Amino acid sequence: MLPLNGRGHVLNGYPILIVEDDELVAASLADAVVAQQGRAIGPVATVAEGLELLATEHIAAAIVDANLLDRNVTPLALALLDAQIPFVVYTGTGLPGELAELRLDLPVILKPESPRKVIATLLDRASLPE
Repeated sequence: MLPLNGRGHVLNGYPILIVEDDELVAASLADAVVAQQGRAIGPVATVAEGLELLATEHIAAAIVDANLLDRNVTPLALALLDAQIPFVVYTGTGLPGELAELRLDLPVILKPESPRKVIATLLDRASLPE
């Protein structure tokens, strides 16, 4: 769960994992996280790097692309779900087939969309205590 107060769309210093293989998109997402008072973890461009950070860093939430340099995001998405870490998939293609077949209720934001919208969706997706 993401212990945030989403009313003002502020991340309150929480670490947000960014896994995106397009350097410009990754940088804009990281900048948006920092602008919303969060702490960007990454960005990294592969599932392997994302899984490594998930295992070694405290992660409150994540923004992930569906198709990364080493493979599609499915293993990372399943690891985030298993760890009960909220995330959004920010992609130009939709969910990978194997992830879509699981019929999970995953937030998918199609590119191009503003990084602020991505963060707002992430905050809306998270369970927000008073």
